[in-house]
Amino acid sequence: MNVNYSIEQYSDVYQEQVSDLILHIQQDEYNIEITKEDQPDLLNITSIYQMGKGNFWLAIVEGKVIGTISLLDIGNNQVALRKMFVDRRYRGPEFEVAKMLLNKAIDWADDQSIQAIYLGTTPQFKAAHRFYQKNGFTELRSEELPSDFPIMKVDKKFYKITLR
Repeated sequence: MNVNYSIEQYSDVYQEQVSDLILHIQQDEYNIEITKEDQPDLLNITSIYQMGKGNFWLAIVEGKVIGTISLLDIGNNQVALRKMFVDRRYRGPEFEVAKMLLNKAIDWADDQSIQAIYLGTTPQFKAAHRFYQKNGFTELRSEELPSDFPIMKVDKKFYKITLR
């Protein structure tokens, strides 16, 4: 199935769609007890993620947000990959939305001379674990994370990819 989507840098006109997509996946698909209030970054994407060497991107089909990914600048030429979510209807190799979002983030990080990308995820996101490993990330223990890495309370598994 061929879906025509674009990867675009975040703009505040999409803030509500981004929050709705992320909360739906977290709460309805994975039964994670997390609210919008637990994620104040969703209301401040520009001032939190689009700073320093960080950024936030969207996958968009006909004006509708179907995927998100961000890099949070944590200093020392390192970033944290955050908010990677893809609408269930657009997951899988036939669409490659997740792959295109990840490639966009990695290319950006490389252009910004980022040395490593770290991420935390929940144990429930089994497909995400496989996806990250397939795309060059290696698992690490929380003790191996940089001191400035923001650990979310739901994060129990951690990964890293070295770029330089």
